[in-house]
Amino acid sequence: MENITELITNIINDDTIIKAVFSGVRNKSEKTFTKVTIKKVIIKNEEKYQFEYFYDKNVEHKNLNKSETIDEMCYLTQTYFKQIVINTIQSDYQILVSKKGVAKVHKKAATRKFEAPTHNKKKKYILNEGELSPFLIELGIMTPQGKIVNAKYDKFKQINRYLELVSDCIPYLDKNKTIRIIDFGCGKAYLTFALYDYLVLKMGYNVEIVGLDLKENVISFCSDLAKKLKFEDLRFEQGDIKGFDQFTNVDMVISLHACNTATDEALAKAVNWGAKVILAVPCCQHEFLKKIKNEKMIPMMKYGIIKEKLASLLTDSVRANVLEIMGYRTQVLEFIDMEHTPKNIMIRAFFDDNSNIEKVKKEYEEFKSEWNVKPYIEEAFGKSLTDKLNK
Repeated sequence: MENITELITNIINDDTIIKAVFSGVRNKSEKTFTKVTIKKVIIKNEEKYQFEYFYDKNVEHKNLNKSETIDEMCYLTQTYFKQIVINTIQSDYQILVSKKGVAKVHKKAATRKFEAPTHNKKKKYILNEGELSPFLIELGIMTPQGKIVNAKYDKFKQINRYLELVSDCIPYLDKNKTIRIIDFGCGKAYLTFALYDYLVLKMGYNVEIVGLDLKENVISFCSDLAKKLKFEDLRFEQGDIKGFDQFTNVDMVISLHACNTATDEALAKAVNWGAKVILAVPCCQHEFLKKIKNEKMIPMMKYGIIKEKLASLLTDSVRANVLEIMGYRTQVLEFIDMEHTPKNIMIRAFFDDNSNIEKVKKEYEEFKSEWNVKPYIEEAFGKSLTDKLNK
């Protein structure tokens, strides 16, 4: 492989590469990427080599400098692939690697024209910098000139990620009626205002949105801002999740960062209202921390921080499965990158008359038995869940 290493080193150091494709996995029993492509890109005015790793259901990217690129190309050639095609300005190279790891190089005339390195395109968001958005300006995220405030850029990304997740819910909302939405624990309502702006001003829906929070000063601030923005069908009220009983039916329920079992109360409200869409980002899941018992898991549970993370995962798993039992198609998604907040799991559920309920019920009962726990969510749901479990 020494001549291959030398060839790759010369191609990269001479800046002649146009494109490279690695294909034909040598050991198909290894569950890994099936193809890798390489091209030059410009990132922040710096030239890099972008590697695309193709898996069965997704693609991952790495942007490497010259020395890293040489190392990675040599590693992929020696370890994974039996065919590598490298297009350069002067020539094309086909490298074939045998089962015994013997490599042969075939050199041919160049078939590709030189292509200038591409610039990584700025991601297109639902809300974009430079496009004036009154609610973002009022909340201090955007300047009156349309620039995102540097200190608020993470919040801007969070709002856009939230709207991306909401956009998938559109098929479940009937545009021919007024959509009723409850946002439990809305806080300063960055996301509530964004939701109204998106559904009403961008999508043309008729909505009635109620933001609910315990803090009087927060409700006062949000109410004043809604009036200033002329968001006529958005209102804010002081109160808790369990005590809110103004409606008998709701189309969409949102509960972001409701603490501990407040998330369970919100889910119960949503299901009992017949909500078509539920979005929940749980927070501070303490309930299972003292309840769970499993002798097989003592090596994990004897460490406090690991047990705490485990309890959170178990809690959200229970919630997702209960929603499936209640007839919802349920997903557990990343809400925002871990670097922005550790509370990054979103439970998203659509009422879809789940036909797989019996299987989920059996798995749920076995799960509870394994962990010796009776979740509070069963108490929150009450008879509606009990009837489903005993049916």
